[in-house]
Amino acid sequence: MRNDTDKFAGVVDHLFRHQSGRMIATLTRIFGPRRLDLAEEVVQDALVKALELWPFEGVPDNPSAWLVQVAKNRALDAIRRETSLSVKLPELARAFPDQNLPQQNIGEFADDQLAMMFLCCHPTLAHETRLALTLKTVAGFSVREIARAFLAQETTIAQRLVRGKRQIREERIAFEMPGGEGVRTRVDSVLEVLYLLFNEGYSAQEGESLLRADLCEEAIRLARMVAAHPATDVPKSHALLALLLLQASRLPARVNAEGDLFLMRDQDRSLWDRRLIAEGLMHLDRSAQGGDLTVYHLQAGIAAEHSVAQSYAGTNWEDITDLYDRLCAMDPNPVIALNRAIALSRWKGPEAGIGAIASIESHPALSRYHFLPATLGELWSELGDKKRAAQYYRSALAYVCTQPERRLLLTRLASCETDNTG
Repeated sequence: MRNDTDKFAGVVDHLFRHQSGRMIATLTRIFGPRRLDLAEEVVQDALVKALELWPFEGVPDNPSAWLVQVAKNRALDAIRRETSLSVKLPELARAFPDQNLPQQNIGEFADDQLAMMFLCCHPTLAHETRLALTLKTVAGFSVREIARAFLAQETTIAQRLVRGKRQIREERIAFEMPGGEGVRTRVDSVLEVLYLLFNEGYSAQEGESLLRADLCEEAIRLARMVAAHPATDVPKSHALLALLLLQASRLPARVNAEGDLFLMRDQDRSLWDRRLIAEGLMHLDRSAQGGDLTVYHLQAGIAAEHSVAQSYAGTNWEDITDLYDRLCAMDPNPVIALNRAIALSRWKGPEAGIGAIASIESHPALSRYHFLPATLGELWSELGDKKRAAQYYRSALAYVCTQPERRLLLTRLASCETDNTG
């Protein structure tokens, strides 16, 4: 028996993130959307119970089933408190049997989660509220994680969640898969949530770890669910899924066992997951069926160019720059423009990249973005101006970034300073 509370908290967090969305969605279907807070409460109780008992009693043989059973018991307690819920007992028993979850229940859980996503993305809810609600209830994000993803204050996110739940209650928004136009009006918000979820896992904003693979896996699982459902089997769903799969294929090569970061040009491409690449290319092909062209199509096209290139130098940077040009026209985002400048520098040289960055360098959204000075440091280093490169690396180190990124920046800075003194 180990008493390392932090380690057990990590185990619980991993399991809870995988199970909470499923349990909350099913309990919301049983209790009704008006009792969303109750559904969250009983699932949260299961998490607290695990944190209290597992460090001393050990992790159960089937921890997922344990969490489900505790949540069910808490739900039974809630039903006993509210006599009006007594009619829900048979449905609760069917949804959460006492034994391990049988395989035939998996489809029902998937339908519940998809319906939950569309509940949270109802068009009468404010855009920011839709995203926050979905990340909280379906993906298991904490308020702090949501705040970080939105670059917002935690109190702001908490207020959005309260307002959203109150609106669901007052407007009696139904827990159901909408039909026809209802799906089309909500699917964009659903896809945006999955995109945010994956990005939080693919490149954490701070802390020791650059990657949180469990978040990437959850985003892909939910994206597969969306793309497979008849109501949401549309080109943009396949385009997003293609993007996530192609990006995830590089995860094994991005960070080594010590947690050190490898940029794409330094990655061992033999570690890339060819199965995910093949699946991603298949969904990219399916996304071309129809007249839709979305930012997900263009980003997936860029990811595909990287995935099929035999080497970094042999990448088709001209086509990637062209895709970035189209992406910038569709979404004039300074971060996208910065990535376009990098692609241009690979195609036409570092001077061209520096020139392109000059037009966005003063953009307010990039004022504390460490990747901007880090990129300029790289480009000036390539031009042989190590002194100027070192200045940019120091600027990047002054901003918030993950520890793996910080170690890489320190290595690059040390290399520039050594060259200057040599």
